[in-house]
Amino acid sequence: MKWLALSLLLLGPALASAQPTLTGGKADAEFVVASVPLPGKERPNAIANQLAQLDGKNLVFVLPKLKAGVTVELVAGFQQAKSGPAEFKFVEHEKESFDVLFGEQPVLRFVDKPHDADNHYLTFKPFHQMFDPKDGKTLLSSGAHPNTKEFLFPHHRGLFFGFNKITYGDKQTADIWHGTDGVFSTTDKILEKVAGPVFARHSAAISWHGKDGKTFADEKRTVTVYHVPGGTLLEWATELSTILDSVKLDGDPQHAGFHFRATQEVSKSTAKQTYYLRPDGKGKEGETRNWDAKGKDPKTVDLPWNAMSFVTNEKRYTVLRVPHPDNPKGTRGSERDYGRFGDYFEYTLTPKTPLKLKYRIWLQEGEMTKEQCEAIAAGYTQPVEIKKD
Repeated sequence: MKWLALSLLLLGPALASAQPTLTGGKADAEFVVASVPLPGKERPNAIANQLAQLDGKNLVFVLPKLKAGVTVELVAGFQQAKSGPAEFKFVEHEKESFDVLFGEQPVLRFVDKPHDADNHYLTFKPFHQMFDPKDGKTLLSSGAHPNTKEFLFPHHRGLFFGFNKITYGDKQTADIWHGTDGVFSTTDKILEKVAGPVFARHSAAISWHGKDGKTFADEKRTVTVYHVPGGTLLEWATELSTILDSVKLDGDPQHAGFHFRATQEVSKSTAKQTYYLRPDGKGKEGETRNWDAKGKDPKTVDLPWNAMSFVTNEKRYTVLRVPHPDNPKGTRGSERDYGRFGDYFEYTLTPKTPLKLKYRIWLQEGEMTKEQCEAIAAGYTQPVEIKKD
């Protein structure tokens, strides 16, 4: 089997190159996702040294580290190998969900069970769950649970998105967050599945339905997970659109926007061990910050990143959440010790103004440092310069 070997050469300021080059941004970065034109005429599906994956006419790879302002030259050549590297794959659970595995290890689950009016509460919105990145044996984010005292706020599910105060049409209202009054969102179709040695990507068409059952908005949600050392790197993106004249998206920090919810064990047993690591430093265990209309704490608005460290199964994990710079400004943060955090904003959908959102999620066992959070955030938010030959 033939594989492409890619070398990365550091270039001095006086050296020119005929090969494609990539230059770091203003800050030292970790996990820089790069997409460059395929060198030569041959089109392999993986790279042996600096692992890469073909996506259209480009090769996609992830640089573990890239220093600020440093330029690397991409030099490609072919070599023979008996077998290729391990790859991502999708495993279906019929009419309920599918898992993303790397090799045989579960990494991510998309719960897309169709909405069932007779089982409304457990099917009123699709969401993603993340597995323990070390061995893939445990789901670290909450799933769909019955609305009983046994479970705390079971409408919070994994990686999820919605708004509790939506208005449109002739004084119509909808609460996609809680699914009250029969309101729901549901997956209509899987638009794309791509899997290889570097990343797995899937896109879903999701419709949002009001109390009358009619669609008032449509969403295209795309999630990409990358194979990198030390944890799970995920990028979540969505585009929400409407054909109606106007749909107002609103809510509050606890019940709107894009959020992560940890497993229910955190709420039951370990909430007081949860702490948040923020751009201004590490908080105390059990301490949270939340935007309040009365106080409007600036430390809760437009955070460049936020990380939650929680304990489950007698292990500590940290999840980092990074908003993309192109997201709407004025985001208002929410933190809870039971393992949910995120942010929200107000937005008005029209046929000409769809809502576009992008986030990076990093999940690892153990604690993180502020410097590590900053570098992983920079790998997503700091633009790198790619020059073709």
